[in-house]
Amino acid sequence: MGKLAASILSADFAHLADQVKLVEGHADLIHIDVMDAHFVPPLTIGPVVVESLRPVTGLPLHCHLMIEHPERLFDDFVAAGTDMVTCHVEALEDPTPVIRKAREAGMGAGLAVNPDTAVETVFPHLEVLANVIVMSVRPGWAGQAFMPEVLPKVEKVRGEIDRRGLPTEVEVDGGIDVETGARCVDAGATVLAVASSIFKAPDPAEAAAALATVIRGVRGGSAPTASAPPGTGRGGGG
Repeated sequence: MGKLAASILSADFAHLADQVKLVEGHADLIHIDVMDAHFVPPLTIGPVVVESLRPVTGLPLHCHLMIEHPERLFDDFVAAGTDMVTCHVEALEDPTPVIRKAREAGMGAGLAVNPDTAVETVFPHLEVLANVIVMSVRPGWAGQAFMPEVLPKVEKVRGEIDRRGLPTEVEVDGGIDVETGARCVDAGATVLAVASSIFKAPDPAEAAAALATVIRGVRGGSAPTASAPPGTGRGGGG
């Protein structure tokens, strides 16, 4: 069974708790895009929003950190109630200590790759990753069109994970709707991160239900969830 990650970057922040409640019956986790106006141009949200959502939902809270020096905020994200963090490999000089720090703090750890980054850059770390995010848009802005040229990267990382017999999730983030989501599932994605196609829809709950049907048809086993990490875009995709 695959997983639907409802990304709040396109939600109505004036009614954020209500928006999450609308979709939590269909989603498997809440995806929170964090941007610092350095790694990507927009400045978005941080631990205070995670803290506000933690009492609202029992779903895992996954923070996609499109920021420089993400490890500096790990303590704040843990205290706020974050279950998993995914950092961009492009923002890290050496992913190893950053992954270790996240896991030692009790969070699942993932790595994300931009469309122009070779997915092989994450291969040395697959054994300790909860997920790999393959970006299917350029990070920084919501509402971009899906980039089909990233699908071979999804296939490649899926094949390497399967070859090693690992439970690591493969997530695709950016321009996901029912049609593009199905293509990602066919390529080997086990998680779809969806923002606009859910929260900009006339009925977010109905949209989430349709997307959940797409991703839950995926073959293969279930990776450790964000609440049980192994060993323990207002920007972005969408």
